[in-house]
Amino acid sequence: MKIISQRVTLRKIEERDLPILWDYIYSDPSPEWKKWDAPYFEHKHLTREEYIESSIKNKSRSDEFQRIIEVDGAIIGTIGYYWEYEPTRWLEVGIVIYDPSYWNGGYGTEALSLWVDHLFQTKEIGRVGITTWSGNERMMNAAKKIGMNLEGRMRKCRYYNGVYYDSIRMGMIREEWEEQRPL
Repeated sequence: MKIISQRVTLRKIEERDLPILWDYIYSDPSPEWKKWDAPYFEHKHLTREEYIESSIKNKSRSDEFQRIIEVDGAIIGTIGYYWEYEPTRWLEVGIVIYDPSYWNGGYGTEALSLWVDHLFQTKEIGRVGITTWSGNERMMNAAKKIGMNLEGRMRKCRYYNGVYYDSIRMGMIREEWEEQRPL
């Protein structure tokens, strides 16, 4: 099932997408996108073959938890969700726009809005959230634009390039989404 808005399409990852995703994720040992996506965690390299084999093996998991973000038929990133703690239905989302030429154009915000709407429509959850770091202003702005609120700030717990940053939690509850959801 594709989820489509004016400019962005979210769709399942297909085998033909894997070489493109590998190029974005692993062809450069220090990709630009990683400077914003939890750069304090090690970026472990996989060969193209390892990545493709692992992705095919875990396809059913990927089908449930992750989608490609496309603009005009071009893959620009991925979006997904994970359970922080499934027994209490605590769900978090994550997004990466790999291609810097699509940064600051509203594509991530649009994809995030589509994904949150999809999750509230298909999951029995009361809240959707994100976890990021204070160095990733674009993520915090996208979350705020779709109606998420700051819920937590753990101060100076992310150390990167000689600087301490805060860990940021933002989220929204179902009732807030339904009040402001576009019809």
